[in-house]
Amino acid sequence: MADHASRSTDQACTLRAMNSPTSPERPETKSGQTATRVFSITSGKGGVGKTAVVANLAVLLARMGKRVLILDADLGLANIDVVFGLAPSHNLNHFFSGEQGLESILVDGPEGIKILPAGSGVQRFTRLDSQQKMRLLEALDSMNNDFDFVLIDTEAGISENVTYFNTAAQEIIVVTTPEPTAITDAYALMKLLSNQYHEKHFNLVVNFIKNEDEALDVYRKLTMVANRYLDISLDYIGSIPRDRLMVDAIRKQQTLVQLYPDSRTSQAFEALARTVVQEPQTLGPKGSIQFFWKRLLEFGAK
Repeated sequence: MADHASRSTDQACTLRAMNSPTSPERPETKSGQTATRVFSITSGKGGVGKTAVVANLAVLLARMGKRVLILDADLGLANIDVVFGLAPSHNLNHFFSGEQGLESILVDGPEGIKILPAGSGVQRFTRLDSQQKMRLLEALDSMNNDFDFVLIDTEAGISENVTYFNTAAQEIIVVTTPEPTAITDAYALMKLLSNQYHEKHFNLVVNFIKNEDEALDVYRKLTMVANRYLDISLDYIGSIPRDRLMVDAIRKQQTLVQLYPDSRTSQAFEALARTVVQEPQTLGPKGSIQFFWKRLLEFGAK
C-alpha cells in the first residue's frame, strides 16, 4: 500500500513539474465491403473542444467520400445535435428504454453524415448496465447502413460509460489542451484505460494551441510520463489552433470548416482528417466487446 501511494505521488509530482513554465486504400471484408473503422474521441477534462473536433472531422471525412456515423455517447448532456443545429424527435434514451429501434433514431446531418443523438437531463442512462451495452453492440452490428467511419463522442472524465465506449472502439483519440489540468486529466484517463482495461495505444490531438511548438511540448510531457509509468504507445496526430471564429461557428450552429474553409484552423482540421484516413487499420478486433466486431472478425480471418 505504501509503495502504491508513493508511486502515485511520484507520477503526480512528475506531471506538475513538467507543467511548470519552462492515403492508402481501405481494406475489404470477404463480402467486398470496407471494414468499418471506429474511433472514440475522448478527454479527461471537459471544455477542451472535443465535440468540435468530432463535428469538424466528420464533415471533412464526408467530403472525402467517406460514409460517416457520429454516435453521441454523452448520454446525460448531449450536444452534437446542437452543434449541427438539429432538433431530433428521438434519441438514444428512447433506444435504451425500448421505445425505438436504433435505425429509427438516426438523424441526417450535413454532407450526408448520419448521427445517433443522445438525450439530455436523464440521469438513468448515464451509467449503462451490461444488458444495455450488449443491446447497443448488437444493434449497431446488425444495422443495414454501412459506414466507413464511426466517430464516438464520449463524455469527459473517467465514468463507466467513458471506459465502455473507449474499449468498444478500435482507436482512441485523446483531446487535450496546453492547460496543465487538461494534460494531467488526459494522463489520468490513459492510465485508467491502460491499467484496468488493457488499452495500449492512444492518439493525441492538442486543441487551443498558440503554435505548433506548444502542441509538441504537450506531447513531449505526456510521452515522458507515460514512458516512465505506463506500458502504452502514444501517437501525436495533430493540433488545432485557438480561434475566435470557432466561437462564431458554435453560435451559428455550423462547423468551422463549413463557415470558414480557408482559415488556418480549417487547414489544421483538414490535416487531421488526412491523418485519420491514412492511419493504419488494426487487423481484427482488440477484444470481444467491440462495435462491429463480427465484421472485424471476418476481416481478421481474411
